[in-house]
Amino acid sequence: MLNNYIIDRIKLPFRKEKELFSSLYDIMGFYPRRIEYYKLALMHKSVAKRNAKGRPLNNERLEFLGDAILDAVVGDIVYRHFEGKREGFLTNTRSKLVQRDTLNKLAQEMGLNHLILSAGQTNSHNSYMGGNAFEALVGAIYLDQGYDACMRFMQRRVLAQLINIDKVAYKEVNFKSKLIEWSQKNRVRLDFKLVEQHKENNSSPVFCYRAMIEGLEGGTGKGYSKKESQQLASKETLQKLRREPQFIDAVFAAKAGRTKMEEEPVESVPDTEESANFIISQPKPATDKAPEPVHDVTLAENPKLEKTADTHDIDEFDLSDITATPQEESREDIIAKAEAMAFAEPKNIE
Repeated sequence: MLNNYIIDRIKLPFRKEKELFSSLYDIMGFYPRRIEYYKLALMHKSVAKRNAKGRPLNNERLEFLGDAILDAVVGDIVYRHFEGKREGFLTNTRSKLVQRDTLNKLAQEMGLNHLILSAGQTNSHNSYMGGNAFEALVGAIYLDQGYDACMRFMQRRVLAQLINIDKVAYKEVNFKSKLIEWSQKNRVRLDFKLVEQHKENNSSPVFCYRAMIEGLEGGTGKGYSKKESQQLASKETLQKLRREPQFIDAVFAAKAGRTKMEEEPVESVPDTEESANFIISQPKPATDKAPEPVHDVTLAENPKLEKTADTHDIDEFDLSDITATPQEESREDIIAKAEAMAFAEPKNIE
């Protein structure tokens, strides 16, 4: 009731402007002074309106201004909130708070999306319309009421009611894991290439990695550790895959070329026949008689052959002659003993 009373006290010519004032109060927590800034902040470039001088009227300039103000305001808040934290932590936290996905969700939760004027439906090329409008809104607040009003808006309306800054700061989004999962599902080759490594003035190491998908250059990331740089490279690669359909087409075209080459035979199947050139040929005896079989040779005909202890006839080596010892020798010991007996040098019989 109080809000409606205050709005009625403001001299507004049209009912729609009263509704806009009320909606902006619900979003920001205070009423605008110069409504024209906020109207411009909510005007998408697809509307294609122009002023009296023929210049386009849209929120792109306010978006540029709001982006810079938002970085300063959030940086100030993060710096004061996380006392003693290092620069890398502060930068990472601020990046999470001002990234397009976060701003898109804020615009949706606050109802800002319903106030945007656009010529068509939201699609892939303007999917960040809400986040852009949020930045333009911050730019409008800055021009209308100054930096302190932007600070109060972010502290009281956004961070106090919509975002838990501590959860955002300590939540690790594993972009590398997401990229690896995507590449495995699509059977796409993924590598991380070290592009550069150096040390800053304070001797802190800096790494620069680039994600390579099927040999094509993806995103590049620079950080104070390999993990951080590969995370940033993975994030940029995922954004590239989502926003650039031609990049995805090139990746799968490269994959098709690679798999086709892998399926084609590189050379003929190698021969499995073993070479027998290690066998030494023996001269044939100068006789027409066929050689007598080995098992017919007796000890008298060849005194170099030694008769066995149990007077068995000398015959071809037979594994049945080998029995297990009382100690139950292993299979390896039995085979070793058999080979020793088979290839032992024959002894001369005196």
